Amino acid sequence: MKKLITKYLIFAGIILFSIKGMSQQDPLFTQYMYNMSMVNPAYATDDPGMLNLGAIYRMQWTDVDGAPRTLNFFAHTPVSERVELGLTVVHDEIGNVEKSNNITADFAYVIPTGETTNLSFGAKGGLTTFDANLNGLVVNDPNDPAFENVSEIFPVFGVGAFWFGEKFYLGVSAPNLLTSDHLDNSQLLRNRGGEAVHYYLTGGYVFNISDNFKLKPSTMVRGVEGAPLSVDVNANVLLYDRLEAGVGYRFDETITGLVNFRVTPSLRIGYAYDYPTYELSNAGSHEIMLLFDLDLLGLKKGYDKSPRFF
Repeated sequence: MKKLITKYLIFAGIILFSIKGMSQQDPLFTQYMYNMSMVNPAYATDDPGMLNLGAIYRMQWTDVDGAPRTLNFFAHTPVSERVELGLTVVHDEIGNVEKSNNITADFAYVIPTGETTNLSFGAKGGLTTFDANLNGLVVNDPNDPAFENVSEIFPVFGVGAFWFGEKFYLGVSAPNLLTSDHLDNSQLLRNRGGEAVHYYLTGGYVFNISDNFKLKPSTMVRGVEGAPLSVDVNANVLLYDRLEAGVGYRFDETITGLVNFRVTPSLRIGYAYDYPTYELSNAGSHEIMLLFDLDLLGLKKGYDKSPRFF
């Protein structure tokens, strides 16, 4: 009985979130400042010879059976003086009812705007697979139509711009300009859930308080038609270019905290926790992050290399 109720709640959440726009459809991450490729294809590092790899696993609403789980993998590297390429993979699932996979390739063209600043323009292309296992849901009235499984593939195309220097960035993007209907095949639904266009504005800066103490404020604003504007603000501190910790606030949603540690010159491990300020869940959400920088050309060695700020 508990599993049946949970399935109804999960399915109701899918319908409400997709049709009425009561929640962001795209997965969100508290450690967004280290996951910029997902939202902006113009993200660039201007760091020749470095292959940046990363992964974030998010467990949302840990006290809710069947709550969302999201895994994100990303890779990014400059391939010439002006061109940078990336790959982003996002696996998102809600219980055993709904699963989606988003696989995109990123292209960024970098234009110098000063001695230490650059402006890049980017495009993202790929596909999303969407699967909803609905025939296990039970209806009370035998005369009601049965739920149908849904399995679809949708194209993805997004654009963005990214202005950055060694200690700041400012980006604007729409990671997918193509809308799609996820529940188009269900005869039970008169309205159809859809993938709406999301718009992102991101920014961050590094203040050198001292040689061993840096302050890193950042923000992300997400907008989508039919849903309230979502705003994240964070303030992190970086100590000795090794240990980073911070707090943040997602307006009307969560209070967040994060910490990460540079284990080796190439490896950084991080953790984030979201405490909800709404009544949907009494437990928070957890994120685990791994960042790995592979020096393909052997240009940088040891802990004296510049840290990866964003």
